[in-house]
Amino acid sequence: MTRNPDRLVLFTDAVVAIAVTLLILPLVEVVTESKAEGLTAVEVITEHEGQVYAFLLSFVVIARFWLTHHHMFEHVRAYNTTLIQLNLGWLLTIVILPFPTEIVGSYETSRFTAGFYIGTILALSIFQTALTLLIRNHPELEQPDNPVTERELAVSLATTGLFVVAFILAALIPGVTFYALFLLFLTPLVSRLVLRIRQ
Repeated sequence: MTRNPDRLVLFTDAVVAIAVTLLILPLVEVVTESKAEGLTAVEVITEHEGQVYAFLLSFVVIARFWLTHHHMFEHVRAYNTTLIQLNLGWLLTIVILPFPTEIVGSYETSRFTAGFYIGTILALSIFQTALTLLIRNHPELEQPDNPVTERELAVSLATTGLFVVAFILAALIPGVTFYALFLLFLTPLVSRLVLRIRQ
């Protein structure tokens, strides 16, 4: 059974907005705690740089994935049970992300904190790629005059593949941690390679 996707998109956007809002709440609490401790306004920032950077990184991550998700749903004319389930999985990882973000901001960087954080984004990327594949492989879900392009699919596959490598490096190799995320700069190159292989 298929349905108009508008309600699903509105629900998704609302959940993403809540998740983005939750990211900032720990920093709001930091201001109150710092004031009680007698810290200056400047020290609120300097003493909590990790939390500030974690917030900014997670905001960028959620914004990037939401923009891709938003663009992807421009190709959708209807949804089915499988698409709902995959979209809920995508939302689950979005909602979870403030948790590893707070851990990264509050604890020293380690293989666990980096692996947990990158692993959460990897799960998000897997769901996004699964959604892309589902839409592309089911004509009853896809807009006939605006299908998912090969390039979009290649970028999604390349991004997920690079997150897999980044997660393995961050979680298993001491000292790599969040430097593994620099692999994502290779996305254009890897996506071209994937596109060439698929063609």
